[in-house]
Amino acid sequence: MQAEIHPDYHAVVFVDASTGKKFLSASTVTSDTTTEFEGKEYPSIRMDITSDSHPFYTGKQKFTQADGAVDKFNKKFAGFGFKNNEDK
Repeated sequence: MQAEIHPDYHAVVFVDASTGKKFLSASTVTSDTTTEFEGKEYPSIRMDITSDSHPFYTGKQKFTQADGAVDKFNKKFAGFGFKNNEDK
């Protein structure tokens, strides 16, 4: 690597805001806050969602049945316009 053209790559602790789980990783991100992880101080970054709290990884994912385009249209405009051919 060439000197002085790359950002500082260092160890950082990412903290899940909802579960409190900590992950140690390497990153170029900087932070003013620090946290202790396995007996050592590291810069820390608070994350809203990590693999510890994301529904896909926790198995609490909700599946919704996707309707077809025609069904969506019919539901949306069911009460709009003529109700039968006699009203024309």
